[in-house]
Amino acid sequence: MDNMDAHSQSQHGDNTTEVPNDPGKMFIGGLSWQTSAEGLREYFSKFGDVTEVMVMKDPTTRRSRGFGFVTFADAASVDKVLASAPHELDGKKIDPKVAFPRRAHPKMVTRTKKIFVGGLSAPSTVDDVKNYFEQFGRVEDAMLMFDKQTNRHRGELRLSFFLR
Repeated sequence: MDNMDAHSQSQHGDNTTEVPNDPGKMFIGGLSWQTSAEGLREYFSKFGDVTEVMVMKDPTTRRSRGFGFVTFADAASVDKVLASAPHELDGKKIDPKVAFPRRAHPKMVTRTKKIFVGGLSAPSTVDDVKNYFEQFGRVEDAMLMFDKQTNRHRGELRLSFFLR
């Protein structure tokens, strides 16, 4: 795919293209439940021009999930934040890190062909599990993990799929 195709796909919301890394974006962990977006902006503004602030909240309770994101206009501000650790906000030590996009390498997901399944009940058989997972793709190999001393399976299975 050439650059023009990738650009036009990303402009049209096709989420199969790679998400670019924003060098000015930071993940902020360890936030107090009381920390607001305004408080986060105020704290990090001393390191540079803040263009975006998000405190992640639980969609049901609307309570803070204890982390957020800060985006700086200039990536050099990220270096300033990292160089001046430790950081404390609203009485808690916070942990700022460089943010990486969640789907930076979507192609890697399609290359995964092996999975581990745990928590299987004692009467489960390889065929039971294999039949269930066939709905997700053709199973190449399935192997129950056995305890050598008891000669019973440990409730764990490794599956390999054929890639399309």
